[in-house]
Amino acid sequence: MSNRYVYGVVESDTVEFETEAVAGADRVYTISHRRLGAVVSDIDTTDPEETDEDAQIHDDVLREIMDYDGGTTIVPMQFGMAFESDRALKNVLRGARPAFRRALNDIEGKIELGLKLVREEDTDIDREAIETEVADHLEPIAAQSVENDLFSDRLVLNRSYLVDADERESFDEAVAEFEDDHDELMVRYTGPFAPYSFVDVKIGAQ
Repeated sequence: MSNRYVYGVVESDTVEFETEAVAGADRVYTISHRRLGAVVSDIDTTDPEETDEDAQIHDDVLREIMDYDGGTTIVPMQFGMAFESDRALKNVLRGARPAFRRALNDIEGKIELGLKLVREEDTDIDREAIETEVADHLEPIAAQSVENDLFSDRLVLNRSYLVDADERESFDEAVAEFEDDHDELMVRYTGPFAPYSFVDVKIGAQ
């Protein structure tokens, strides 16, 4: 288990705890370089297989990190980032340092929430009116939002929202209020997630 599997990047304050981690590991810890820290666990490969179980564990560990020590901002990595040595990982932190710093500043104290609206069968929906109403309800509370793919004919809206953690309750209430007004729609409200949709730092595993 000499390789390092990366969940994301935080400020250099040390994150360390025992938990169920990817590929059977049982401890998460930080490898730091100049005020940045990669949160990792040990793994025996640099090309981990993305099983449903480990994909869920990856997300669960990210949530634990977000809750760590009263709240920790993390730039999340997609599943599968693994490095053969601490040195290789520190080289990545060094090379991408400005991008990580910008991303940490952009998402500090914020969470990602997801909203999907699905029309009931055999109902007609004015998609544009729904989009406008959702925007009026939610955009004033969210820091940012992004549109995601409408992968089904019945999917009316699919958006991710970056929300300050202090505004979570207000956002929940706005979603609930919208849901109460729309029996013709199934509301699928998910999160909190690490803010995948609002960071764009690409690194190569080694």
